[in-house]
Amino acid sequence: MQQKDWSSRIIVGITGNKTIHWQSKLSEIEKYKIIEAALFLECFKQSQRQKIYQALLGSAIKSIPLVHIRNDMTRQELKFLSENFGSQYFTIHEDSFKALAKWRGYYKKLFLELNTDNFISEIVDVEKIGGFCVDLSHFKAAEQKWSHEFTYIISQNNKNNKKIKKNKQFLFACNHLNGYSYKKNTDLHTVNSLQDFDYLKTIPKFLFGQVIALECNNSITEQLKFKQYLVKMLNKYNT
Repeated sequence: MQQKDWSSRIIVGITGNKTIHWQSKLSEIEKYKIIEAALFLECFKQSQRQKIYQALLGSAIKSIPLVHIRNDMTRQELKFLSENFGSQYFTIHEDSFKALAKWRGYYKKLFLELNTDNFISEIVDVEKIGGFCVDLSHFKAAEQKWSHEFTYIISQNNKNNKKIKKNKQFLFACNHLNGYSYKKNTDLHTVNSLQDFDYLKTIPKFLFGQVIALECNNSITEQLKFKQYLVKMLNKYNT
């Protein structure tokens, strides 16, 4: 698969946990005439999601390649997002494997974001789904602790498995991207400095997917500044 350039791979994210958060981001999206963004729905219940969907239909957004879903979402919601916004990457957590049955037909569009509890659940079976959505700051924190999440991801890359190796670029298909604190060894969903992204210089190239979604609570205006910095940095260190 030919890699897209960094500018087209990195997209801003509609994030938050309150109405004002997604509304303000959509307002900025209209201001900047942005037509593509990621959507993070983990903190929004069904009633709020319906309002978000209606607002998206009336917005400038034409493409939502990556959606971070939650376990109470229905197959119909995934269908709506796929048909209206071309969504291809639905990112899930480990406990989402309990909900797989209701998403039948979308398994290969599901991508696992590992937890950060130094434990891999027995219900996890990446071969059932599309692959990984590696949260890059989570990976960095896991590497620093040499946790089970870190060794699990690395083992997928090193497996003596022709199928895995052949489809490696598909296995590591997409990412969540936010800041990282070396001092606290944790991810930063509110980024205060561009240097909070410099850890990316240490991330193995094979982990970067085709779609890299900013998962910051920061405004779209700030996210666009982050993207400019990231594109310049990654062009230098990861090409």
